[in-house]
Amino acid sequence: MALNTTSEFSPKQQDPALDQIIKLAIMAVGGQGGGVLTNWIEDCAHRNGYVVQATSVAGVAQRTGATIYYMEMAPAQERLPVFSLLPAAGDVDILVAAEMMEAGRAIMRGFVTPDRTTLIASSHRALAVSEKMVPGDGIADSEEVIAAAEISSRRFIAFDMEKMAVDAGSMISASLFGALAGSGALPFDRESFEAAIKASGRGVNASLRAFASGFEAAAGGRVERPQSGNTKTAAGNTPAGPEHLIEKWNALEARATALPGPVRDMALTGLRAVVDFQDLDYGKEYLDRLEKVLGHDDDAKGHELTLEAAKYIAKAMAYDDVFRVADLKTRGSRFARVRTEIAPAQGSQMKLTEFMHPRAEEIVGMMPSGLGRRLSGSQSAMRLVDKMVNKGRRLRTDRLFPFAQLYVLGGLRKYRRGTLRHAIETEHMEGWLEKALGYRKIDYALAVETLRNRRLVKGYSDTHTRGLSKFDRVMDGVALLAGRDDAAHWCRLLREAALADEKGDQLEGALKTVRSFAGQPENALQN
Repeated sequence: MALNTTSEFSPKQQDPALDQIIKLAIMAVGGQGGGVLTNWIEDCAHRNGYVVQATSVAGVAQRTGATIYYMEMAPAQERLPVFSLLPAAGDVDILVAAEMMEAGRAIMRGFVTPDRTTLIASSHRALAVSEKMVPGDGIADSEEVIAAAEISSRRFIAFDMEKMAVDAGSMISASLFGALAGSGALPFDRESFEAAIKASGRGVNASLRAFASGFEAAAGGRVERPQSGNTKTAAGNTPAGPEHLIEKWNALEARATALPGPVRDMALTGLRAVVDFQDLDYGKEYLDRLEKVLGHDDDAKGHELTLEAAKYIAKAMAYDDVFRVADLKTRGSRFARVRTEIAPAQGSQMKLTEFMHPRAEEIVGMMPSGLGRRLSGSQSAMRLVDKMVNKGRRLRTDRLFPFAQLYVLGGLRKYRRGTLRHAIETEHMEGWLEKALGYRKIDYALAVETLRNRRLVKGYSDTHTRGLSKFDRVMDGVALLAGRDDAAHWCRLLREAALADEKGDQLEGALKTVRSFAGQPENALQN
């Protein structure tokens, strides 16, 4: 008996109740109040006669604490709807992102579509672990996410909701809630949203202020680009202190201001950095070195050599040592910043714990240069020092004695010039500058790239050691390239390879290529 496979079936009509279901996803980073925001939305929906189902899925593989909160809601009827537990690509009506890269991740996963999705995102950045791990600049470009969001979404709203919340003394969840209400994406009135905040009973006034700011910005359809560059005003850099020191500073500032236009701003920034690191005499040394480079520069090249020197000489002179770390950890501005970020409740006491793990090299580096060199040259002495100090320590700087320890240590920076660490850093910097100026005689572009190699050296302790090792390997490779027409190009490639990964595998591959056309043996540049 043959089966009739062409039998006619009446097409099944779509349940009209499906069109009433609102699907909303929240993508937030740990500590941003995503759970609180979910509870507020759920309460608001209940107040308007909706049934709601909310779930959350942790996503710590992407960054510490990143979570997707998913909600579905529909008007209450006799027959309860069946809701989905997870968002599906192409099936999300509202996407709320508590950080710009979370918005980008939502777009990549297909949650944002131009036919239905309202995308509400905070334009500020909370850097992912993957961005922080990159030795160079691993920060993702927010502008690319904004461009994709404007194409991918039906409606896009973005502004700095984190700053808005901080200014109101609240958390970003409140300004996100206000933006959601102001967008009109949910069919509820403003009073319902505000009632949900009031019902929570905690931080109500501050949350309502942040909510109002978010509501007004979203109601106007605001799309705000992330700010870039230095936003500090000149007034914020106005020096204060004894008159004779102000006069010395003014003289140094006048020297920096007299430099060529393309160099001036960078030189002033570098001058402030080195003076803050040490003292006014140190600032004079900075300008002396910079003017020496200027003497070898070329006006026709736009003073590019001096511009890079202004940036990287300052970085080389303001290195991170024990004195610097202790100084920064005990500054009043740092405690004010921590208090602003933590925002402890009124009347509560804030506890601040510093994790310290000095190595023998850091301790010996603080010693007078002669003594330090003798100790560092003895393996037995270094093992003894390491055994004594190489252990983790926790210092509660909200307490007097631990704070006083770090404060006094930071104050010892006036003795820095006589230490072993300062001698080593100065010798290394002078050698780097001499090589750059030597290359200037034969290849201007190579001299500029040699100065830029200094960006490889950064950080403190093990991070500094790894960066210094990469810098030395790149500089050894550059020495093989000098005299070639493409030397500057290869110098840049070596630096980019060194910045590409922490282990240095890409750098080693690039060095092998350099050795191959330089006629050097395979192990010539290996440490």
